[in-house]
Amino acid sequence: MLPPSTPSPAPNAAVIRTGRRSAMTGLPCSILLMAIGAFGIFGVVLVATGNQKGESTARGFAGLGFMVALGVLGVIVFIGVWTNRRTRILIDTTGLWLEKGNLRNVIPWHTLAGVGLCWSEFGRNQKVYSLELYPTGPIDRDDPVLWALVRDEEPFHPALPRLRYRLPLSAANQRPVVAAVQQYVPQIWLGESQRAAGHIGRPDVKGHRQRTRGRTT
Repeated sequence: MLPPSTPSPAPNAAVIRTGRRSAMTGLPCSILLMAIGAFGIFGVVLVATGNQKGESTARGFAGLGFMVALGVLGVIVFIGVWTNRRTRILIDTTGLWLEKGNLRNVIPWHTLAGVGLCWSEFGRNQKVYSLELYPTGPIDRDDPVLWALVRDEEPFHPALPRLRYRLPLSAANQRPVVAAVQQYVPQIWLGESQRAAGHIGRPDVKGHRQRTRGRTT
């Protein structure tokens, strides 16, 4: 449960359930990968106990190792998707709220110089999107909820700060998010722009660990 003093979004806030949509695709894929890994482990056990059919070969060992590696990947994907299954974006007159299970925080509109949508090519026919939120002042780059959104990059306009929030969005999620932002704060909307492939980047995990003495959230 959230503490009683925690501010809440407005009852009529726009709600985008990003975690639920990701879980619908991520969980089946992770389960399939884990099943492949289980077959690989079963094969390793047969070889180790000498109960396999036929002669063991280097190619066979490599295949089993690959299957086990896929299983490990499936576990990693499952943990990530399951942990974030309740993630929601809520947008109202106050700002953009990010809710992850029992954690929630808001990026208030009045602290932003602008908001825009960026996208880049992913493969031949895919695009990845992000909502870029540029603050007017300093931000807490180690906030328990928002730290993973913080990016330190050269801005596309000199009037904007290096530190900004980057909220990754799917092709389906970006439409309702953009519509809600344009509804509530059209005056700070910066429009849509293309970026180089891989523009999403990664959060500063190492720096976050060092600044928080190893306590990641």
